[in-house]
Amino acid sequence: MLFSFCCIRTELRRLGRCCHLAVAACLLLALTLPCHAATWRDDLPQAQQLGGGELHWFGLKIYRIGLWSAQVPFNPAQPFALELTYERNISRQRLVDISIDEMRRLFRDRYSEMQFQQWHTVMQNAFVDVKAGDQLIGVSLPGIGCRFYNRDALLAEVRDPEFARAFFAIWLDSRSKDAQLRQQLLGQP
Repeated sequence: MLFSFCCIRTELRRLGRCCHLAVAACLLLALTLPCHAATWRDDLPQAQQLGGGELHWFGLKIYRIGLWSAQVPFNPAQPFALELTYERNISRQRLVDISIDEMRRLFRDRYSEMQFQQWHTVMQNAFVDVKAGDQLIGVSLPGIGCRFYNRDALLAEVRDPEFARAFFAIWLDSRSKDAQLRQQLLGQP
């Protein structure tokens, strides 16, 4: 009888975690829904490009990227934008997978796997497939979260400052995979 009670209690706990995950996923989805159709320049009207560069992979140009901010020198505690112009077609799934892999690499010790799974869902809802010439712009709003735009409109708003910090760290953290690109973005020689 003790065995049965323990099994039932374990099963209830497991179901409780599943319910919590489902509720969290629904909340995150709601937080990624666009709230208005504006351009990223509306968020940062005084922004100027601080630096930029290109990402290459095995000799292929993947995208051009620029860092925009009204704050000079760059201060990640102030709003800023990363503007990516793609040179290749890339699926949303590939963008999400690469981003979450990098966030895990940088912050595996800081965030739980459950958090990374939630962020995977957030990006799945926020990102789109891109074709050569398309732009995606991420705007960091410290203390609030971030917004994602294409050339013409808001795609998603994510009200999660921790997500925003981890996402933009892909390019701006001192442990970024491409240290040279990071320096170019920051306008450093």
